[in-house]
Amino acid sequence: MTDGAANEAVALPPASYRRHAADTQPPYAVEAYGSTRKRAPSQPPIEMPQTLSELTGPRFGKAALRPGDADMTRIVVGGRLIDEAGGPVRDALIEIWQANAAGRYVHAGDRHDAPLDPHFSGLGAAVTDDEGRYRFMTIRPGAYPWRNHHNAWRPAHIHFSLFGNAYAQRLVTQMYFPGDPLMAFDPIYNSTADRAARERLIAAFDWQSTEAEFALGYRFDIVLRGRGQTPMGTR
Repeated sequence: MTDGAANEAVALPPASYRRHAADTQPPYAVEAYGSTRKRAPSQPPIEMPQTLSELTGPRFGKAALRPGDADMTRIVVGGRLIDEAGGPVRDALIEIWQANAAGRYVHAGDRHDAPLDPHFSGLGAAVTDDEGRYRFMTIRPGAYPWRNHHNAWRPAHIHFSLFGNAYAQRLVTQMYFPGDPLMAFDPIYNSTADRAARERLIAAFDWQSTEAEFALGYRFDIVLRGRGQTPMGTR
């Protein structure tokens, strides 16, 4: 994502990107997070030059959506996608994926013996409006075992994928729910050293978006750059 709005005609070149503040993003390797031991690079990454085509396309917008893509039903998750100055990032494609209420993904690789829900795909998509706002109707996912260590359980979370106006501008993060006791034991959540940055991954209960007799609301604002940046997991 660029520092400015996502609907600019040309993205800022990589040289203009600011470095992240120390300890606000997850490192490549986290000792307590088992799978990073094999997939983290053993040598410093080599930065590859990006061409104009990689920085300016393709564009994602409402044409990429189908009716109902943002309705997975039962809780409301919404917020704003903003830049470091607090300005809206417009027309950005946001995709989410998550486990169902029993803690199982609709994916062949998920061997958890929890039941699947034939009415819940676990996938959603939305495009931000002129104020950078997005909104999903979904369910609260369940915790699930993930075998990283003895008696390992992942806290309830929703994965977010954010697209700017080019493939090079894709960011991925996770949203957690307030008060979940499993966050204290989760190596992925705790891989971000800075406590204030970690807490930016937790959604806030939101009365304004809560719908009477229907669904609780949670607000999750995503900041792309600057001191208040949301930690991203694309590393």
